[in-house]
Amino acid sequence: MNDGKIAAKTCTALGAAGHTLESYPVHEVNLGSLRVSRALPVRGWRLIGPWCFLDRFGPLTFHDGTPMDVAPHPHIGLQTVTWLLDGEIVHDDSLGCEAIARPGGVNVMTAGKGIAHTEQTPAKNSGRLNGVQLWVALPEAHRHMDPAFESSVQVPAIEQPGAFIRVFAGSPGKAASPCRHYSEILGMDLRIHAREETEVNLNPRFEHAVLVLEGDCLMEGQSLEPALYYLGTHRSSVCFGSREGSRGLLIGGPPFPEAILMWWNFVARLPEEISRARGDWESHLRFGDVPSYPGQRLSAPSLIRFARPNPAS
Repeated sequence: MNDGKIAAKTCTALGAAGHTLESYPVHEVNLGSLRVSRALPVRGWRLIGPWCFLDRFGPLTFHDGTPMDVAPHPHIGLQTVTWLLDGEIVHDDSLGCEAIARPGGVNVMTAGKGIAHTEQTPAKNSGRLNGVQLWVALPEAHRHMDPAFESSVQVPAIEQPGAFIRVFAGSPGKAASPCRHYSEILGMDLRIHAREETEVNLNPRFEHAVLVLEGDCLMEGQSLEPALYYLGTHRSSVCFGSREGSRGLLIGGPPFPEAILMWWNFVARLPEEISRARGDWESHLRFGDVPSYPGQRLSAPSLIRFARPNPAS
């Protein structure tokens, strides 16, 4: 739905009542000079559990410069989740928090009623960048909370036949991600060993999706292409395999019970909330500053022009 005055998009849960396997191709967008692959939102602007946004950036190597350089910008109504496969990103925000994301750890920023932040490649870096950026829609009871930031240098790991798994969101079984979320949620990084299979237990109340990151991946015997695959609900497990080794994301949660509006970096419910948040940002109200960033902050686009969510926020 497009509001008559604000070019925001309504996102609702897919919520298939049973098993399915639907593929949604990723599409390429630019973040400055950085090319990223967007997997969420998908056709119809829908959610997977509380997950409402997923971008893949890299893999790339560089010798100079900072391929990730996102100037200060605002958020409301969501959590950002930064998960790296390789390289480094430094986060700075208007709360005064600073943290460097590295492989194996996770950064989670809760925007709540409003926060501003930046993400950059640090001056001291490995010359590599490879990772994903996800957003989580906050439920009504928490979307106006005070902003917060958490960083964990190491998330739980699970070794099982055929795979090595890291849990960066949620708590499947006894492995619980250390950062707090406000809906039931699942986020896992799966490394499938070459010429092996593995079975991953699932919560049948959740809807799930898979995104292949590297290598060749088979799901229950079917080859998966570089796309987002929606698996539906009522699955208690899923079997993955690989001929030469692969890596992918498995995300999920119960179908989100609320419709959300997404515009630029904001997740809201009403067009008036988006208009108010944009006005506050442009008037230097509510969100605060990020004084550690040496350049200018981002300006909000026009309300009557659709603004793609910032893919590295």
